[in-house]
Amino acid sequence: MTVQPLVLFAERSSHAMTSDPTPPADQGARSPRPESRPAAKRFWREATTAPVAGGHELLLDGRPARTPGRRPLSVPGPAAAEALAAEWNAVEGAIDPARMPLTRLANSSIDGVADQIEAVRADIVKYAGSDLVCYRAAEPETLVARQTELWDPVTQWARDALGARLVLAEGVMFAPQPEPALEAIAAAVGEIPAPHALAALHVVTTLTGSALLALALARGAMSAEEVWRAAHVDEDVQMEIWGLDEEASRRREARRAEYDAAGLLLFGR
Repeated sequence: MTVQPLVLFAERSSHAMTSDPTPPADQGARSPRPESRPAAKRFWREATTAPVAGGHELLLDGRPARTPGRRPLSVPGPAAAEALAAEWNAVEGAIDPARMPLTRLANSSIDGVADQIEAVRADIVKYAGSDLVCYRAAEPETLVARQTELWDPVTQWARDALGARLVLAEGVMFAPQPEPALEAIAAAVGEIPAPHALAALHVVTTLTGSALLALALARGAMSAEEVWRAAHVDEDVQMEIWGLDEEASRRREARRAEYDAAGLLLFGR
């Protein structure tokens, strides 16, 4: 017997799972804004996954779930599938997208990145044009030393592994990167499969501010922890000097959840 897709999921939760707060134009000015509507609530007993071509799809009470764009909600690997089901099984009452980073990323991969692959690749390369690891501080000495320790190996790796010789700058003044270096980085980005891994690479790039760190992670040149530490050099040194800020710590925890979700999709685990 054919199991019907759970279209109800898309209808009931599309506003909760999309990041765009603007109502569709054809609804008219009198339509309520999505944030004024009651949050969608849990309507399933159990979330599981099942193998499909190219990955694993999410099932809610045995029925295939859909993205807000009404496409099958799936992820490439078993570990990601297990984490995806865990997000849905952890829901209590209202659906809170902020607590479901893997779901949000999978939705973005399927509904967004899949339809604009080249634009996403270009945006990652654009980050390389002003990459985090190419802009060095002049002081304090602790920060200068930490950046040198953690960032020099990244630029050296880019030179040796990617053929990208990048210009380093001190301060915040923009320093254009050589076109051959950007072309080499674009070639490396072009090797990342779409849509899930490419979406994950984009998330890592935006979270770290560095296409080089994202590519080093994707190629296994750096571990997830090494990349995370390199991306937070400035923040960590500030914390060492001024102490822990609770609000900043909460924001960092949220970013880390997104980062870990991206790691699952980046490697197709």
